[in-house]
Amino acid sequence: MPSASAVSVAAPAVAYRPDPLGHDFEQLVLAQPHDYEGRVQAVLVRYRREPPQSAAPAVLYVHGFNDYFFQREMAVEYTRHGCRFFAVDLRKYGRALLPHQRPNNVRDLAEYFADLDAALAQLRAEGYADVVLSGHSTGGLITALYAAQRPKAGLVALVLNSPFLELRQPWLRRHVAVPLVVALGARWPDLPLPAGLPDTYGQSLHRAYRGGWDYDLAWKPNRVFPVNAGWLRAIRRGQAHVRRGLHLPLPVLVLHAEHSAGGRSWHPDFQRADIVLDVAHIKALAPRLGPQVTMRAIPGAVHDVFLSAPEVRASAYEQVFQWLAGVAK
Repeated sequence: MPSASAVSVAAPAVAYRPDPLGHDFEQLVLAQPHDYEGRVQAVLVRYRREPPQSAAPAVLYVHGFNDYFFQREMAVEYTRHGCRFFAVDLRKYGRALLPHQRPNNVRDLAEYFADLDAALAQLRAEGYADVVLSGHSTGGLITALYAAQRPKAGLVALVLNSPFLELRQPWLRRHVAVPLVVALGARWPDLPLPAGLPDTYGQSLHRAYRGGWDYDLAWKPNRVFPVNAGWLRAIRRGQAHVRRGLHLPLPVLVLHAEHSAGGRSWHPDFQRADIVLDVAHIKALAPRLGPQVTMRAIPGAVHDVFLSAPEVRASAYEQVFQWLAGVAK
């Protein structure tokens, strides 16, 4: 496990308040400068229980698209293995979504960097100089780009869970239609687009349908939030950076499903495969993140590896903590 630089982790007097996840969790609003929609915020979530050792490293988790942090089990596992656990709901997602905002409406992925800057500043204020940054899907893309742009952020490792490094679209659409929409997004960022994801992924997760998880369907709906051309342009520009190579100087762990599946009609394989991204894209592009990339395919995993079946995610957590112990300095 990476060691923490700081010994004291006494939290300063800040206005954490109760969180919807229950008494073991609390949240802190991170106000941000206004943008083109007006007032902006991110929300930091802290697991109140502390790891056994007094000088523990911290982990900061970043959710994916059409998502927010709700994984209590993740907080418990990281804490049990010696990390103080935090998560952040980025601007216009989950806890941070304000009534006047459109979900996930950004024009450059670098807009999220201010949210991560603020979250990491709070972690440092609480005594955590070294941080493991973890991101899922779009959060994996954002955190990788952030680590490349913030080499002095105090990050000691990056844990990526099915990072969104490429669109899962037919070749013609990806290379002809998408570039056209991206070009339009520079001029008309608010041009609405269908998100293009079937509701079967949500069905595979939520306990009200075919899954075993309970989360707020207003913040993570089965029929995903619509997107616009500005968002697609931001995603494609971020993915282009990855394709050119990020040269990350820190160790990176990339977890992903063993295989992908597709189709809009329900199939049992949807609960043991990635039905959002093409695993082949992750395998091809993850090595471009940097020279210290470790890749692990998790048999039976779904797109969010840590929402897979119990025995599958137990294997995934084992991979994470073995790897973290190996990169400790």
